[in-house]
Amino acid sequence: RTIYSIDITRIDENIYIDVKGNGFLYNMVRIIVGTLVDIGRGRIKHNMEEIINSKSRSMCGHTAPAHGLFLKKVNY
Repeated sequence: RTIYSIDITRIDENIYIDVKGNGFLYNMVRIIVGTLVDIGRGRIKHNMEEIINSKSRSMCGHTAPAHGLFLKKVNY
């Protein structure tokens, strides 16, 4: 699977994370979001590039809960 972009936007007290890719594995987006949250809170000392390049799930953060997650658009 290939991630094309991740856009993070804050509007008032809400944070929106748009992930664009050609497909997603089970819990993939939730793991990305949980890892970003853990990096932001200082729970993980590595940056996202190091974590992705390690190809190790153990370096990732928690799996974010599913509430608030939705499929916005599908392109064929």
